[in-house]
Amino acid sequence: MARRVPTSWWVKFAEACRGIGSAWLGEINLRIHTAVAGAVIVAASVLGCEPWQWAILLLAIGMVFTAELLNTALERLFHALDDGAKQRVQGCLDVSAGAVLVAAMSAAAVGLVVFAPKLWALVR
Repeated sequence: MARRVPTSWWVKFAEACRGIGSAWLGEINLRIHTAVAGAVIVAASVLGCEPWQWAILLLAIGMVFTAELLNTALERLFHALDDGAKQRVQGCLDVSAGAVLVAAMSAAAVGLVVFAPKLWALVR
């Protein structure tokens, strides 16, 4: 196996950005999460969220994106395997998808806790 030549911080950053871009272009779910994150950011702005609420919302958004990116990486590794290896590790994809589901549901719960009182105050 070839050793990887040490690279500069900027090169590593560029590689990470390329990976995010590749995942965004190749995965519809990541684009859906991006649209939802945009809606959350607009809602937080319009509803006047406090700094601590922004922090919680941004952490939740980051958690979902992280889970989706890791899931995408595992899916790409899976598709590179031979059929025998795929059969042995099929459950890994299910667990990975489950992690995205847990992250998304947790983020939705955070959104409910942050936005429900603000929306309720507008309706009353």
